[in-house]
Amino acid sequence: MEVTKYSGELIPQQDKNWQGRPEWFFNREHTDTYELWYEGRYKRAEIWQKKVMEQLISKDQRVKTLLEFGCGTTRFTRWWKNIGIEATGGDISPLMLSQAVHLFEGDLVMADSHFMPFKDHTFDSLAFITTFEYYKDSVKVIREAARVAKYGIAMGMMNRNSPKVARRRVQQLFGKNPFYVTATFYTPKMLTEIIEKALVGRKYTIEWTCTGLPKWFPVQQWNLPVGDFFGLYIQLNDVE
Repeated sequence: MEVTKYSGELIPQQDKNWQGRPEWFFNREHTDTYELWYEGRYKRAEIWQKKVMEQLISKDQRVKTLLEFGCGTTRFTRWWKNIGIEATGGDISPLMLSQAVHLFEGDLVMADSHFMPFKDHTFDSLAFITTFEYYKDSVKVIREAARVAKYGIAMGMMNRNSPKVARRRVQQLFGKNPFYVTATFYTPKMLTEIIEKALVGRKYTIEWTCTGLPKWFPVQQWNLPVGDFFGLYIQLNDVE
């Protein structure tokens, strides 16, 4: 009998792909420094992203519970309680979740967003914060979200209408930015078209707003489709 020696890796090398491609969130070189990134140069951006998401989701007063998929180390998942929402986190990456269990006091699940292990209407809302960009079958993911979430879907996205997108792509050419290699950047209009395809027959309303504007700019949030980040909320109106 041949005995294979265990490598000691949490994720074997051959399993570091998802959806048929390698992803940065299966690489400890990147996941181990994820929290530091938010505490450094990305801190100001995170503050404005949370302001935008709070404004959008707080208008739907039916939302008391939320599942955040692609929660990572739970940067946002820890925050939802600050606006009165009880959150649960879900992610595909054991490397991210291995940090999350030490940072987040709520429930966590490791699962694929295309096949969420929850019954219909388990949560009031579902959130994707800078994670939807990595889904190849975006329509399927939205349909799953609309099945699991009863009242709405909150989405925080890196905006295609941003000078930073071009900068990131140039960085990738020189091997300097691995985080967005497999990401698809959307505009509010592009995302709305995907939502319309996914939610055919459903009654809903959509609201969005942009932030991520230069620090020197006179406003930091507006309803024009320009900025590094936009928040979007789908309010489902065909449920009691």
